[in-house]
Amino acid sequence: QAQLVESGGGLVQPGGSLKLSCAPSTSGFSIYAMGWYRQAPGKQRELVATIFSGGTTNYADSVKGRFTVSRDNAKNTVYLQMNSLKPEDTAVYYCNRAIGSPISWGQGTQVTVSS
Repeated sequence: QAQLVESGGGLVQPGGSLKLSCAPSTSGFSIYAMGWYRQAPGKQRELVATIFSGGTTNYADSVKGRFTVSRDNAKNTVYLQMNSLKPEDTAVYYCNRAIGSPISWGQGTQVTVSS
């Protein structure tokens, strides 16, 4: 069973930066449209950034101009560079398909933005 593993989260102050990584735990597959999602307690999971295999990206308005998603197809790894972080960015961040059926959700990585 395929699983996506997220890493790179942590505790940062407002205005700080983090870079998240997402990679499959097994080899032998790739994802055409990879999305970064986040979920805060009591809220629905939301899609914040998407990158397609050709490099096209989409962002939610809440993160546009601050987050950058990229991918290394050779490594089958997707990244999320987060700058100018705000307390409202605090959430567990996940990666999964943005188009089509998602695979099993992983553990995610916690991002906490606090003074």
